[in-house]
Amino acid sequence: PITPGELLCLGSSLAFSGLFYYMYRKKAKVVARIQEAPKLQVDDDLPALVSAAEGRCLPYIALEGIVLPAQAALTSHYQEGLQGVIQKLLLKEHRLIWNSLARSW
Repeated sequence: PITPGELLCLGSSLAFSGLFYYMYRKKAKVVARIQEAPKLQVDDDLPALVSAAEGRCLPYIALEGIVLPAQAALTSHYQEGLQGVIQKLLLKEHRLIWNSLARSW
C-alpha cells in the first residue's frame, strides 16, 4: 500500500520535473534561434538593413568585422600582444510601478 506522504512526494516530483522540462525546452528554443542567427558584416550596408527591418530592430544577428577603439585599445597584462575594446552598453529601463502592498517598486 502507498501512503499519502509517498503520493505527495511522487506528485511534487512529477510537477517539478515537468516544470524543469518546460523551462529547458523554452531555453533550448532560444539557443537554437541564436545559433541560426544570420551573420552580417559591419559595412556601409548595415544601417540601411537596420532601417528597413520591422521596428528598426534585428532580433538575433551575429556581427563580424573589425572594431576600432574610440580612444586607446586595452592591452592585456597577462598575454603579450593581446588587445581589446569595451563594448558600449545600452541599458533600457522598464517603467517601474509602486506596489503599495509590498512597499517596493
